[in-house]
Amino acid sequence: MQGSLMLDIAGTVLTTADRQLLRQPEVGGLILFARNIDSPEQVRALCREIRAERPELILAIDQEGGRVQRLRRGVSRLPAMRRFDALPEGLTLAEDCGWLMAVEMLAIGLDISFAPVLDLDYGRSEVIGDRAFAANGARAAELAEAFIRGMRCAGMPATGKHFPGHGWAEADSHVAIPEDERSLAAIRAEDLVPFAKLAKDLDGIMPAHVIYPQVDSQPAGFSTRWLQDILRTELGFSGVIFSDDLCMAGAHVAGSMAQRVDAALNAGCDMVLVCNDRAGAIEALQHLQKRQVSEPAVLTRMRASAYAEDYRQTPRWLATVQRLRAAGLID
Repeated sequence: MQGSLMLDIAGTVLTTADRQLLRQPEVGGLILFARNIDSPEQVRALCREIRAERPELILAIDQEGGRVQRLRRGVSRLPAMRRFDALPEGLTLAEDCGWLMAVEMLAIGLDISFAPVLDLDYGRSEVIGDRAFAANGARAAELAEAFIRGMRCAGMPATGKHFPGHGWAEADSHVAIPEDERSLAAIRAEDLVPFAKLAKDLDGIMPAHVIYPQVDSQPAGFSTRWLQDILRTELGFSGVIFSDDLCMAGAHVAGSMAQRVDAALNAGCDMVLVCNDRAGAIEALQHLQKRQVSEPAVLTRMRASAYAEDYRQTPRWLATVQRLRAAGLID
C-alpha cells in the first residue's frame, strides 16, 4: 500500500533528510525533475537507492516529449505530440513514440511518466500549445489512444492530463489562477471528448488547476462536481486521480498547504503532489499524519509491470527507432 503524498528531492542522490521523509508511510511516491538527473545510469542508481528505502513507492517523471522532457541525455529526444496530427502514419508513429518513451523510462527504474497530455491546442494557451495532440477532441483522442497503447505494451500505466482540459484558458496555472469561462456544454463538445473516450484505458488522471466558473467556483482539482459527478460517475473513470502540484499558483486559491491537501483529497484526489517546496512537503506530511488518511488501494495500479534494461537492439526497438527516424521525429 502507498500513502497519499508524492514529493520530490533536491539533488541526484538521497540525503539523510530525504531518507527520513521517504520512510514516512504517508509518502506514496516521488517525482524526479531535471535537477535530479545527470544520466540514465545515475537515475537508475538513484531509483535503486529509493527502492532500498521504500520498494513500494511510485516513481514518476514528466517525460512527455517536445518541451517537457526531464531526461534529455542518453535517451531518445521525443517530438512534441502535435507533430503526429499532420503525418499520414500518425497513429502508428504515436504508438511507437509511446512505447519508446515508456520502455526507456522503465529501463531506468521509473514507474510512470505523467503522460499523455489530453488538452487541446486552441492556439490560446502557451503552456499547452504543441504539447497537445490536436486542436479537436476526436483527433486528440485517436492519437492519444495510440500513444497509450504503446505505453501499456511496454508495461507503463498511462495518466491523462489536465482534466477537463487546459487548452482554452490562456493563463499558466504554474504562475496564475486560470479561468475558462465557457459553458459545460462547450467543454463537453470538445475538451472532454478525449477523457470520455479514454476513461477506461487510463490508469490515472490529473485535473487542471483551472476554474470553470459556469460549472464550479473551485479549480477542477478541488471540485467534487468535476471529480465525482463528472469524472467518476458520468465518465466511469475508476483509476487514480492525482492532484497537480499543490505548490503551483493555481492551487493557492484553496488557502494554506494543509487546506490545499484537504481540498484535493475531499474532492476525490487519491494522491497529492507537493513539489519544489520542502517546507510545503513537510507541512503536507504532518497534516496527513494528523488526518490519518486511509491508503487508497487503487494506487497499486500505478506500479509498472516491467523494468527491462535490455530493450536496445531488440526487434521491436530497432523497428520503432527506424520508423521514427524515417519520419524525422527522432535523431
